[in-house]
Amino acid sequence: MNIKRRERKNFSIPLNSMSDVAFLLLIFIMLVSLINYRREIKIEYPEAEMAQRTSAEKNLEIWIDRAGGVYLDGIPADTRTVENTLADTYREAPDTRLHIIADRDTPFEKIQGVLSILQLLQYRVVSFVVKNE
Repeated sequence: MNIKRRERKNFSIPLNSMSDVAFLLLIFIMLVSLINYRREIKIEYPEAEMAQRTSAEKNLEIWIDRAGGVYLDGIPADTRTVENTLADTYREAPDTRLHIIADRDTPFEKIQGVLSILQLLQYRVVSFVVKNE
């Protein structure tokens, strides 16, 4: 009985298009890394005579617009949500700095609501963000 053996075929991977794929992958990674995920509310910053720069790590931002709308890191929030988020943040990382960013035309009564929550929770690491001259 005569058994035929299959001939082995030489397989090769075409390398001509590998540089194109690597170039496209590099462009994709560069574009994705440039995306800014920070949500901001359009406000006019108040001015200050003297300002102190803080570190950008471990920050929680509360935005207050002219109408008194409160936003936590760019997401609309009510008083209960602000209180719960601040309590959870303080419990997990007490050294988290809280930045209050309010429009220059925001009535103080609107800011007082957030400040009363901070006073109730005894939150001590708070900064008011102002326009840098």
